[in-house]
Amino acid sequence: MHIKKILTQHRRDFTATYECEHCGFEKQECGYDDSYFHETVIPKMKCERCGKTADESYRPLKTKYPDGYQI
Repeated sequence: MHIKKILTQHRRDFTATYECEHCGFEKQECGYDDSYFHETVIPKMKCERCGKTADESYRPLKTKYPDGYQI
């Protein structure tokens, strides 16, 4: 899965549309805007339709604010 579009964001909490690279399945889900979430959690998300996770070509998005930055 990867983020297709961030729909709303308040501080580090966001709601986004996620898309499967393999089958194109889309879902809306919440997330947290830090490097751990983008680099570790998102690539391990399993698609509900095909059951696959991100492949080695996955590239995480940059965070809106640097890690450790107080918002």
